[in-house]
Amino acid sequence: MKRRLSTLSVGERGRIVAVTNRGPIHRRLMDIGFTEGTRVECMGRSPLGDPTAYAVKGTVIALRREDAAGIYVETGGRIEWV
Repeated sequence: MKRRLSTLSVGERGRIVAVTNRGPIHRRLMDIGFTEGTRVECMGRSPLGDPTAYAVKGTVIALRREDAAGIYVETGGRIEWV
């Protein structure tokens, strides 16, 4: 199932299928590892719910909800972790 990264619950995993953000944030997301085919896991939310921490390519990155909403992930099925 394809959904926005911002909708993942803590502990949920997915594989990035599209990054639709525009402007400088698009390049920044690509630079820090949010690229198509990359596995990502929601690690936790701040007490007020924004930002959210995501594990990607061996590191944890915090993203604002509006930035995470432009990233689409495939969930369900078998997401293998190496």
